Amino acid sequence: MKRAAIHNLGCKVNAYEAEAMQQLLEQEGYQIVPFSETADVYVINTCSVTHTADQKSRQMIHRARKLNPHAVVVAAGCYVQTAQEKVREDGTADLLIGNNRKHELIAMLKAYETRRESLTDLSGPSPYESLSIRRSAEHTRAFLKVQDGCNQFCSYCIIPYARGRVRSRSVEEVMEEAKELSCHGHQELVLTGIHLSSYGQDLGTDLLTLIRRLHEIPAVRRIRLGSLEPKIVTEAFARALAGLPKVCPHFHLSLQSGCDAVLRRMNRKYTSAEYRECCAYLRRYFEHPALTTDVIVGFPQETEEEFEQTRSFLREIGFFEVHVFPYSRRQGTKAAELAGQVQKEVKTRRSRILLEDTQGLGEAFALWYQGRRVEVLLEEEAVLEGTRCMVGHTPEYVRAAVFDPDAKANQLVQSKVAGVLADHVLKLSTSQRRPL
Repeated sequence: MKRAAIHNLGCKVNAYEAEAMQQLLEQEGYQIVPFSETADVYVINTCSVTHTADQKSRQMIHRARKLNPHAVVVAAGCYVQTAQEKVREDGTADLLIGNNRKHELIAMLKAYETRRESLTDLSGPSPYESLSIRRSAEHTRAFLKVQDGCNQFCSYCIIPYARGRVRSRSVEEVMEEAKELSCHGHQELVLTGIHLSSYGQDLGTDLLTLIRRLHEIPAVRRIRLGSLEPKIVTEAFARALAGLPKVCPHFHLSLQSGCDAVLRRMNRKYTSAEYRECCAYLRRYFEHPALTTDVIVGFPQETEEEFEQTRSFLREIGFFEVHVFPYSRRQGTKAAELAGQVQKEVKTRRSRILLEDTQGLGEAFALWYQGRRVEVLLEEEAVLEGTRCMVGHTPEYVRAAVFDPDAKANQLVQSKVAGVLADHVLKLSTSQRRPL
């Protein structure tokens, strides 16, 4: 039996596509082994969102070659799509597969002596790639990719060039896969896409319509949303989501900057005031929603005053979690050509300041639950405070632990919060635990 290993880099969409390629290999009879082991085929699903991602992609391609010089090394995804000439010149990978062509993996492996690359021109309209999964490596939740591509063209971002224009999966295909995943025991579905908020604009429908349809599937107990564009959160959208009890009140709204001048240079399509309003709508219709975000520091021309505006804005909103990224210059984007590139030392200092500012947010958010009842989807066994327990997540994606010998993975339970452990893990009162 031939052996194959897969290494994935990057976002949730990439993770989904890596699982799909793994299942294609399994259907073809390959044994899937850890990437550190000797294999006949190595697949590296690359990322290109930052310069560091490019570097890691190259490193993993070279590592595969060192692990087995005689193996077929497959480089797939965003780095391959955006740096085709570099990957070709490097010569380490045997097969190059761009985005929208990952479904051709098996055909390319069979014909790789005569066909060594399959790349797509993503500058114009493209169909949605027919790629799906039947189950997920996680036993409780599964990613469900519903959309690809982006039309936003933020000035710092290479992804529209790596992924192409917006294209959506049909509602019928999404429903079919959702039912398949729920039949395999996945009670929580995480909707994901390159620009999830754009779902359906090419099909004459929208994301809310899709969510309502998925809500009708009895075996699906939770629907979690991937990253959202802030402006999708109108009052009507927030009110509608709140009326769908399976929707998790966990919303990732990419901010990038709390300064309007920086947002304009980034070509973001909202102001800080509009972002503030989106958060207010969610808090109006959900009791205690978890709001998370991304922030870029050191964007070209960012002054100390502009940076301080972002610091102030983050304090004002009060997020559950903030992901901080120093600006990464990407050739081919408008921001790469801007004057006033910020020095690395300044970006490092500003990143450290924001990380320090936001360090206690998760703990503060978790303390709100003290004495309240929560619902937890149990996922895996762990040892906390020296005792075996089962841990999982609330709908808001707060970790919680049940110290109960009868608790099992993929069980939905409700219980009162008896305390908050280290790393803001909620401790459930086992005496009041009851299955849903």
